[in-house]
Amino acid sequence: MTNGHATLLAELDGCVGPSNVLRATVDVEPYLVDHRGRYRGRAIAVVRPGTTQEVADVVRACAQRRVPIVAQGGNTGLCGGATPDASGEAVLLSLARLNRVRNVDADNATITVEAGVPLAQVQEAAAASGMSFPLSLASEGSCTIGGNLSTNAGGTAVLRFGNARELALGLEVVLADGRVWNGLRGLRKDNTGYDLKQLFIGGEGTLGIVTAAVLKLFPAPRTQVTALAAVNDVAGAIALLRIAKGMLGDRLVGFELISEPALKLSQQHHPGSADPLPGHPWYALLQADDSAPDAPLRPLIEQALAAAVEQHIVTDAVIAHSHEQAARLWALRENISEAQRREGPNIKHDIALPVSAIAPFLGAAERALTRAFPGVRFVIFGHLGDGNLHYNLAAPLGESAERFMDQTAAANRIVHDLVAAAGGSISAEHGIGQLKREELQRYKSPVELDLMHAVKRALDPHGLLNPGKVL
Repeated sequence: MTNGHATLLAELDGCVGPSNVLRATVDVEPYLVDHRGRYRGRAIAVVRPGTTQEVADVVRACAQRRVPIVAQGGNTGLCGGATPDASGEAVLLSLARLNRVRNVDADNATITVEAGVPLAQVQEAAAASGMSFPLSLASEGSCTIGGNLSTNAGGTAVLRFGNARELALGLEVVLADGRVWNGLRGLRKDNTGYDLKQLFIGGEGTLGIVTAAVLKLFPAPRTQVTALAAVNDVAGAIALLRIAKGMLGDRLVGFELISEPALKLSQQHHPGSADPLPGHPWYALLQADDSAPDAPLRPLIEQALAAAVEQHIVTDAVIAHSHEQAARLWALRENISEAQRREGPNIKHDIALPVSAIAPFLGAAERALTRAFPGVRFVIFGHLGDGNLHYNLAAPLGESAERFMDQTAAANRIVHDLVAAAGGSISAEHGIGQLKREELQRYKSPVELDLMHAVKRALDPHGLLNPGKVL
């Protein structure tokens, strides 16, 4: 440890108390590895502030010594965005102790929470007030609101409610020099200049550190209907989406696409999973909600599925008759990522496309990838309603997953070039982090990159906030 580090640590002790400045390897280690185990870094220490003022004090102390800061929430990110680099020159700032629900305003339909509050706790606080916070992710028990906002998280309800960006009305942010911007306004109309909060949402902690947010609430759903439909191809799933939208309007909350390999993998690694419609190449999982207790959602979904059957779009379908059955259907979708983790490494893509471009993309990508990697297996699922696919490639049978991962760069080039050609995005909801930083340079235009660098220089002139991420 250098004398400079020792002096900084003494000052950090004064900011948050010695018990909240973690130095011992056994205490620090869990913070230094990303969720997938792909990235491992080092840090001077892990600092755990408990208030916004303490965050500001820590940032100011680091800024005065030009020490980088990596902010971390629940550490559930998938692109290495909250993992420090290997230099050991950064302070890791854990926001886990900023875990208070500050206010629920039912009349204004808002909730104000600190950055370290787990997403599930926000949902519970909203429900306790008779409202709903609709952001829903598989990791909601451990991911935090600060991380959700910093990556502009999506999830299964984007079709109806939008990404995290659409659910935030105001933010509190600690800037790179330790100043605090209090933008915690619960206003749906505020036309007083630049909408500064949008700079920090999706910024992955590179422009400022989100410490609290005012979030939108919605009437709690009192009627929910979930259905699983089997289709022959993705074009059929898209046709069903169009029919369901026409029947249900904005009561259609989620519409998920699941390939047969993805479904089988989920069932294989989660014994006892539901298996209501075996033997079909593609599936669509849809859910409709309504705040009215007697809303006729089931007849509407039945009509939509019947129309799709008559048009030879849907080959079979099942509608859940209870919350338990609905949960079992949703578990098939939500368990896919964990099943992939258990199966072993695979080449992952989190891409967004215009819905109309998805079927042509899938055909072109399968042809190109099969030529390049004979026997490659496709594990495809995602949020079809908003055009977000999790397009994953598994090693051919008999080939080691680790060896197949050596083909990541070549596979990325095929997939991402096709995505770009179709007007899509190489990152739909997981962010850029370390994983896609170089890819971003390839697919963003020079003008976009210049603008992003200009914003970074303006807000973090010394490059101290989450260095090496995004740009």
